Amino acid sequence: MNLQLYVLRTVATRILGAALILMSILQILDLLDVTTDILDRGLGMAGVAYYAALRLPRLFEQVAPIAVLAGGLFAFSQLARESAVVAMRASGISGYRIVGMALPAVIAVMLLDALCGQVLAPRADPTLADWWRNTTPAAERKAPSPRTFRAGTDLVIGTDASADGRQITGVTIFRRDAKGILMEKVEAAKAVYKDHAWTLENPKTTRFAGDLAQTSTAASTSWPTALRPQDVQGLFGDDTAPTAASARRALENGGSDRPESFYATHFQAAFASPFVSLVMLLLSAPVALANFRSGQGAVLLTTGLGAGLLFLVANGMLTALGESGALSPLLAVWAAPVIFGALAARTFLALEG
Repeated sequence: MNLQLYVLRTVATRILGAALILMSILQILDLLDVTTDILDRGLGMAGVAYYAALRLPRLFEQVAPIAVLAGGLFAFSQLARESAVVAMRASGISGYRIVGMALPAVIAVMLLDALCGQVLAPRADPTLADWWRNTTPAAERKAPSPRTFRAGTDLVIGTDASADGRQITGVTIFRRDAKGILMEKVEAAKAVYKDHAWTLENPKTTRFAGDLAQTSTAASTSWPTALRPQDVQGLFGDDTAPTAASARRALENGGSDRPESFYATHFQAAFASPFVSLVMLLLSAPVALANFRSGQGAVLLTTGLGAGLLFLVANGMLTALGESGALSPLLAVWAAPVIFGALAARTFLALEG
């Protein structure tokens, strides 16, 4: 039990240290661009701290895989240099079990990565965007650009949306028949989401029948759609990856402004992304069995680092192909983790003998 705690503590502290260093670097680079603007708006250091806090989930999501790779390489190389691995193997502990001792730390990173990507960051991003927009001086504010998207079979144009996604202003809805012919155009001052349903305020409806067009108005009317406030936040927010829930809703006729392949790929990626950290652990594991006296350790360290970076590049390229529809979403998302994980496991098996 003492050996297991020692290995787990060593790996966990190295991963945590790598994550803190990488996040600090990214945070500093990010703040270099915005600190002057925040201070010019009179928000002070409290505003800087608020901005930095809201950026943390996205930053952790970005650095988690690299932190596991760097932390694993440093931890396993330390254990090998201290001859701790030799002592454990001499006492009958296999290399597989040594890697298994480090697994709880990586599982914790995987869970936190999933939490940031699927829960925390999607909530922090709209809050940050709304705060940034509301604190912009009036002279520097730009009129919002209209957004065009699909909501089921409807084509929708919206001028702007509230930060919580429960209100869309300047709404125009185009409804078509099965052949794609325009049947109806609805223009409303705003659409409001309340009690799990959308309501159009002061809508003006124009119905088309051949060459005829009939117009009618009303104080309000319901808007039957699968669109949800979370979808509106994503559609009117910055270009961020959709969550598994929003991607699923887009595939089920919810709000979307991208091809179906884009949402299908990100739906798969939402489940695959945490496992990237597990692949990074496997890529760093061979270093634990290296002989540093013969120079093998330096070779495995360099190879592990290079393989990890190559894996991130390959994974990103395949994901982009999946988003464009050039590759099956399932293959685009899972191919790189499976291939690099298998190669890492094969290398470890060869060293374990």
